[in-house]
Parts: sequence; structure tokens; C-alpha cells
Amino acid sequence: MSRIEFNRVNKRYGPNLPLTIKDATLTVNDGEFCVFVGPSGCGKSTLLRCVAGLEDITSGDLSIAGTRVNDLPPAKRGVAMVFQSYALYPHMTVAQNMAFGLQVMGADKAAIAAKVKAAADILQLTPLMDRLPKMLSGGQRQRVAIGRAIVKEPKVFLFDEPLSNLDAALRVQTRLEIAKLHHDLGSASMIYVTHDQVEAMTLADKIVLLHTGQLIDERGSVAQVGSPMTLYHRPASTFVAEFIGSPKMNLLPGRLQSAEAGHARVEVAGQVLTAAVDARAVPAGSAVQIGVRPEHMAVADSGEGAALPASLLHVERLGDSSLLYVNVGPGLPTMTVKMDGSVSRAAGSQLTLRLVPEALHLFDSAGQACVRTVDLPV
Repeated sequence: MSRIEFNRVNKRYGPNLPLTIKDATLTVNDGEFCVFVGPSGCGKSTLLRCVAGLEDITSGDLSIAGTRVNDLPPAKRGVAMVFQSYALYPHMTVAQNMAFGLQVMGADKAAIAAKVKAAADILQLTPLMDRLPKMLSGGQRQRVAIGRAIVKEPKVFLFDEPLSNLDAALRVQTRLEIAKLHHDLGSASMIYVTHDQVEAMTLADKIVLLHTGQLIDERGSVAQVGSPMTLYHRPASTFVAEFIGSPKMNLLPGRLQSAEAGHARVEVAGQVLTAAVDARAVPAGSAVQIGVRPEHMAVADSGEGAALPASLLHVERLGDSSLLYVNVGPGLPTMTVKMDGSVSRAAGSQLTLRLVPEALHLFDSAGQACVRTVDLPV
């Protein structure tokens, strides 16, 4: 059993300081890979350290496998942590680094050797066991740090931005290794902290997106909890919509004209757009925001969807795709449109964006999402 439960967890570093974590309530189920993600300063590493026992909880309850652990020391929580820095002993070999924690705990030598060998096999470290850390690459060192955690056979693995010191190619490789590790271990729960939404989207069974700054005080620390695709296709707020997705979701100010159970009509930049949302709780005439993902728009003079005239400002060619930056009206934010890489349009040209109701999101004046009634086919 490795279920982790947060019940209104709060963390404050001093009596006169604002809350770093406010009312964090969520559950990480047995065997689940949960990613804490959010901008710098949102408290994701602090929340992870609360699980590890490296930070005290100001108030609320934290349980692991049904046991309240608020007052338990780190060694008795059944967790193992992999830090951003590798924290390997430079004078010890790979095998010695992986075995050291078990030796300190007084484990049997034969059992230690068997566990170290099994972890080395999983992480493809067997040929490197006699090397010192200075003889390893960054990716290999991080695998040793992960192996040191594996041999403890914890209920819960905690990863605090473990890939941030690696170059781009090693990040991809190590990310795949961590995903394979989760699959191979099966029953252990994992909590992984990152600021990189690509890591969050590709690794997570469940994403916990945390607020930052003033939003923590207004709405609590947890912005939204759900599967990666839930946060992508049904963001709960403009904060989630703009954080999840690269490029981020386009948001345009508008005014609600009318709302029915299945759709709402919104005036944006002099055009009326229909969104497949239930906005009946929002008063007609209210200021709202329409959201649309860059890849969910078409550039065409005719076809399905409402027409939104635009002027092309700039094109970024990325090879397999191109990003078009367009202006749809004076004083309105620049929109990003994602198209295939063969697009041939010049800056300054006029074009027409096509927006279908199923592609549009609607947010009220407080930035909260109206419920989508239909999603685009995935």
C-alpha cells in the first residue's frame, strides 16, 4: 500500500509570512505516477519535502499507506528521494554508493548485494559498478542516484526536478528510463516535481498544477488535479489553460451575448463566435474570455467554423510545423496559430481564421472555465 493523502495541508515558514502551501487536498493512489508542476515559487518542491519529512507541516494532515506521518521522522516514512543534485559520495564506487544506505540501516550483506544487482540491472548500470562518480556522465550519475533509492524498496519514490541538470538529449533518455522504471516497479507510488510541462505531460498518470503568488491566497495552492489530457482539453481556469500547452492557449476578451445548455454566443473583435460550452451561470452581457489552442484553428477563406479576419505579423518555421503570429484587432493580444511546416505566407498578409465551436473554451470574468459540452475528437 502506497496511497498518499493530503488533507488541507498548509505550510508557512514564519508567523508573519504568507502561506507557501495553502489548503492542499489531493490523493496519490497506489502505484500512481503523480507530477507536481507549476511556475517558480508555487511550492511544488516544498510540498514534496513535506512528504519526505524534510519540511514540517504547519497544519493539516498527511497520510502514507493509511498512517498519519506528520510527526514521523523521514527514515520511518517508507519514502526514498532523488534530488536535483546527484549527491553521490565522490570517493565511493557506483556499487558502494548504491549500497551505503542499506549498510547504514544494518541490512544483511547478501541481501544488499542482491538488491544492488537487481537495481543495476533495471537501470543498465552493471558495467559501471566499479567506477567513481567523476568517471560517469550526468545521465549515468542520475541513474546511480535513482538506483540508491530503488534498493531501499520504498513505498513512495520522490523526485525533485531530477533532470534539470541534464542536456536536452539526456533529458529525453532519462525521462524514458524513469517511465520504464515506474512500469517495472508497478506497486510503488511516485511523486515527481518539475517546472517542465513536457515532462509532466509525458510521465504523469495524474498532474497536480499549483498556483503561484496571489492566486495561492485567493484560491489555495491546487489549481487543478487530473490526467494530462484532462488538464489539456478541459482546463479549469485561465491559469491552467495558459500553463498547460506549448505554445500556450490563445485568450481573447469578449462579451457573452447568450447562453443555452449546449452552446454560448460570444462577441469577439466584432465577430460572433459560438462555443460548445454551458455558460448559463454567466449573466448575459458579462465580460468573458474565449480560449483556443494554436493547433485547433484553421487558416481558410471558406469552410467550417466562424470566420475571424487576421493580419499575419510573423512566421516561425520549426521544420515539421510553423507558428503564425497574428493580430485580430487593435488592442487585442497577439494570437498563435500552429500549422504544418510547408506554410508559405508572408508577414503583412491578410488571412481568415476558422474556429469551430468544439475547439473553443470560455472563461468567466474571474477566469473560471465554463463546462465544455463537446470536445474535439482526439
